[in-house]
Amino acid sequence: MPTKAADMLIARRADTRARADFATWKMMAKLNGFSALPQEAQSFLESYRQLLARMTEADASEATIQLMYKRYYAEMGGTGTPPELPSRAGDPAKDSGNVTAFRRPPARPKQTAPDTAAKPRLPVALIFICLAVVYVSIRMLWR
Repeated sequence: MPTKAADMLIARRADTRARADFATWKMMAKLNGFSALPQEAQSFLESYRQLLARMTEADASEATIQLMYKRYYAEMGGTGTPPELPSRAGDPAKDSGNVTAFRRPPARPKQTAPDTAAKPRLPVALIFICLAVVYVSIRMLWR
């Protein structure tokens, strides 16, 4: 059965929400805030602890996120079984945390000195003298 575009949109939102909630709940549990979490969060973290006894941390995290994803998909109005989304367990971005790498802009090419034959530049003193002459001329004409 083909997956509708609306169901894929719901699936992506449910997956994103599941991953964000799991990371938040896990961090709060590490900071001794387990009792302050909602009952739903406590049940998911308890199942995570049970899975952690049988498998590696990455696999237990991914399995718990998949359970959360399936529940969120149904809550958000997804029809049927949730579509399979690619696993993010091997993402390189996961290892780097929430830090974005800084990329330097490409170096600008150095401007060479303008060719003297192409366009000679007027010295600043000459421009000042011309402005002074114009100013004095206008003052003399208005008298």
